[in-house]
Amino acid sequence: MELRSWWGYLGEDIQKLLLTSEFIYNAVESWGAELPGGKEKFHDYSFVLFPAAKAYEGFLKKIFLEMGFITEEDYYGKHFRIGKALNPSLTNELGEQSVYVKIIKHCKGRPLADHLWETWRLCRNVPFHWFPNEKNAITLPEARERIEMIVNAIDEAYRGCKV
Repeated sequence: MELRSWWGYLGEDIQKLLLTSEFIYNAVESWGAELPGGKEKFHDYSFVLFPAAKAYEGFLKKIFLEMGFITEEDYYGKHFRIGKALNPSLTNELGEQSVYVKIIKHCKGRPLADHLWETWRLCRNVPFHWFPNEKNAITLPEARERIEMIVNAIDEAYRGCKV
């Protein structure tokens, strides 16, 4: 990861979060390998994904601020919600405040905006909310796939928005 073109752009805090997810994945993947009882199994491995999802949030806020898509008040404040600003279903309601629309206009169009939204939805929203009729637990391989999805979204946004 450290060799990617955007690594230095992230800042130490966001870098550490991505490395933490990678470390947790590797540690959990190896648990119990030598034990007679086999590997430890959990119902939900979203804890492996969480630091990377948090890093993705930090990256998005940083790039949105630098592109002029959000204000410093949004960036530093407690009220800005990426899930709302990036949601394609809310473009009419949000109008000029829709970051989704701004990405379409100023970056690489709808495919990038859709990818960033889908990554947010699958890697941040779905695994970290609980609803009685939805079981959003993820397996360890799914946690790995979603960490990779976050890294790929950062790749695309960094290139597509020409930071």
